[in-house]
Amino acid sequence: MSLAIECRQLTKTWPGNPPVEAVRGVDLQVERGTCFGVLGPNGAGKTTTIEICEGLVRATSGDAFVLGKNWATQADEIRQEIGISLQETRLSEKLTVLETLTLFRSFYHSGMKPEEAIAKVSLQEKSNARIKSLSGGQRQRVAVATALVGNPRLLFLDEPTTGLDPQSRRDLWRIITEFREAGGTVLLTTHYMDEAERLCDKVAIFDRGRILAIDTPQKLISDLGAEHVVVFTVSGESAADLQDDFGISLPGVISVRIESEHRCLSVREPHIAIPALLALINERSLRLTSLTTRQATLEDVFVHHAGHRLTDENSGAVR
Repeated sequence: MSLAIECRQLTKTWPGNPPVEAVRGVDLQVERGTCFGVLGPNGAGKTTTIEICEGLVRATSGDAFVLGKNWATQADEIRQEIGISLQETRLSEKLTVLETLTLFRSFYHSGMKPEEAIAKVSLQEKSNARIKSLSGGQRQRVAVATALVGNPRLLFLDEPTTGLDPQSRRDLWRIITEFREAGGTVLLTTHYMDEAERLCDKVAIFDRGRILAIDTPQKLISDLGAEHVVVFTVSGESAADLQDDFGISLPGVISVRIESEHRCLSVREPHIAIPALLALINERSLRLTSLTTRQATLEDVFVHHAGHRLTDENSGAVR
């Protein structure tokens, strides 16, 4: 197995009172020619881990190898073989798109022509436009082009589609897919579960400085043992007194959780679980106020492993 990234017992502790353990013994392997997704809330340790792999942060202990090389002894070689697109890449607003790509191309010994990089992100008509005149989606595509212009073997993309409109998101999905199909490796961080399920060959779920699970999106979802989620709310005099695990004993129900005012049942067969749920609600003299069903997603996988939602504020923060 040929690896683009390999981390062995990686740790990072930031000084302070008390010190903050941002990364706690991470083992990670990313195969070449794949798109690997990193999921986790803010403060989960995923950004620090990636920044160590990008050579931006030095690990406290452990090893990180990028394309078989070590940052400590082969930094210049690694820089020539990777491309990085940060979540907020600050580009000079006075330069044109072509001038920006020409500047970034000068950082590499070899690579594609600036015009070719611009074509890859479908911005030919904006070649002579200044960065300040571009929309948010166009700026993000320029940022990705700056990561591609050195013709890298490994591409780091940090939340590349955050804040973009649906069409701009699909444009970037196409770019990522084409890069991977050409033999490149992508390390992608995202908060969008549909994005990870669509693009990633494997994903790692981070929380509190550790990796909770690694596998293909399909395998992680199937391992839940429940392909469907029933989301419902009830009202009535006794609704406030319901136990948190209300419905856990129903046939086909694997797990129960509460999300805000909603109750969620992870079930194998909704056509069996839902009638049983309705009978139980009626038995308790409650009134059903809403009910929906959906397919299980990576969000459900995260909740299963971490015990909280991906978007919960500070819930994944390392302390």
